[in-house]
Amino acid sequence: MVSTRGQLPDDGQGESQETSQNAYLVGLRLTGKKVVVVGGGTVAQRRLPLLVSSGADVHVITIAATPAVEALDGITLTMRPFRDGDLDGAWYAIAATDDPVVNAAVVAEAERRHLFCVRADVAREGTAVTPASFEYEGLAVGVLAGGEHRRSAAIRSAIHEALQQGLIAADTSAAPGAVPGSVALVGGGPGDAELITVRGRRLLAHADVVVADRLAPQELLAELAPEVEVIDAAKIPYGRAMAQDAINDVLIDRAKAGKFVVRLKGGDPFVFARGYEEVIACSEAGIPVTVVPGVTSAIAVPALAGVPVTHRGITHEFVVVSGHLAPDHPESLVNWDALAAMSGTIVLLMAVERIELFASVLLAGGRPAQTPVLVVQHGTTSAQRTLRATLADAPERIRSEGIRPPAIIVIGSVAGFAG
Repeated sequence: MVSTRGQLPDDGQGESQETSQNAYLVGLRLTGKKVVVVGGGTVAQRRLPLLVSSGADVHVITIAATPAVEALDGITLTMRPFRDGDLDGAWYAIAATDDPVVNAAVVAEAERRHLFCVRADVAREGTAVTPASFEYEGLAVGVLAGGEHRRSAAIRSAIHEALQQGLIAADTSAAPGAVPGSVALVGGGPGDAELITVRGRRLLAHADVVVADRLAPQELLAELAPEVEVIDAAKIPYGRAMAQDAINDVLIDRAKAGKFVVRLKGGDPFVFARGYEEVIACSEAGIPVTVVPGVTSAIAVPALAGVPVTHRGITHEFVVVSGHLAPDHPESLVNWDALAAMSGTIVLLMAVERIELFASVLLAGGRPAQTPVLVVQHGTTSAQRTLRATLADAPERIRSEGIRPPAIIVIGSVAGFAG
């Protein structure tokens, strides 16, 4: 009898540095088939989810397991040492302990049973190698690099990114949501092109038409193929009151022409971005809509400026408020007295133009004059500027420093963090 102990350090990216040069790539269909993983440490933790998602009947044998392994659904966990006979009925095995003697014993039994076995610590002594891999729109891509696991991981990541950016063509029909005659409402994030979601970037790469807001990451538009029609929503004609109707009409018109339309917005499409109005308009016209949430600037911009909107022991609440209407405007839905009375964080969007009014009503409602304020202009981009002030002097500082929209204003104790 031999025992398994602890965990084996591994980068989770695939093959070991000692993999042989002549590995033969093959895809295994493991649905319903027994797979034995010996070891319950971090290496097993990284390998198990893919095995479970493949439909394999996964058995884990280990004397110690990480909490994540213990909590994983879809496996049979046996807490004991590895024994001869544990591979009985298996189709595939992985030796993933930190004990070379145990790993060698697993490989030896697999050899006797003519099973392919990955040895995670010394890959060349196993009979199979795990490539650096990923799945994308029905494709399963694996990379082996002659034992250079960092190189295989880097190449894997480069291929994945190229597919996401549309630099390598994939089957459009395999992209969930990229359907001719439909609209995808995509949140582009707070400004940095790398902060769009993976799904958002994937759908953007398949677009026939892109209707983009002024605050959508403009770098993403440069990645589009020449034949993609790009419509700048900020330049759609009519006055401000009619602009949304005009945008709705463009989305519906292009979708009815059989195009796959991506409506690219800054931040999140449902956070003061009128996204649901576009969903309603398309739905009433019979146009299917896919919604892809985005990273909202209300949280991401302060975070990347070094300020969390919540922090243990300081604030248990935060409120995101639109500043497009003055506090005394008859259409304003904001209870400014309640905001002034709360002790948590207030994040103001679209508030630079009326900052004097907002500061005044908060001070009148009881917010201390020395409450810290953080202002971030063009957050997450190369043009980012930050200003630190207090509630009492924020309006004057914002004017004297020439802060202009787009800018996020954070009011509360957390705004005093050094960042």
